[in-house]
Formats: sequence, structure tokens, C-alpha cells
Amino acid sequence: METIEFEFTKDGPILVKKDGKMEFALCRCGHSTKKPFCSGAHVSAGFKADASRLELK
Repeated sequence: METIEFEFTKDGPILVKKDGKMEFALCRCGHSTKKPFCSGAHVSAGFKADASRLELK
């Protein structure tokens, strides 16, 4: 059974992992030029958010 994990990084994107391997990073600041994926724009935008994690089995 595969595991999908969403890691909400501090002040950054949502890392989507499948069976512990990172698949891609999703934007959560709203400033990405590659939406829905992260382009790193959260750094210059000054995005602030807490870290958390969600795991689906």
C-alpha cells in the first residue's frame, strides 16, 4: 500500500511525497510563476506560514 504525504514547509511550499520520495512542490503563497507548482517566489514575496504534515495511507 502506497503512502502519500503532504509536508507544509515553514514559510514555503507543500512538498508532495509518495512512499517517502518527493514527487513535486505545490505553491501555497499565491505568487508562483509556475502555478500550481512552486517557483520559489515565496522567498521574495515574504510568505510566512507554519510547518505541518498530513499523511494518507
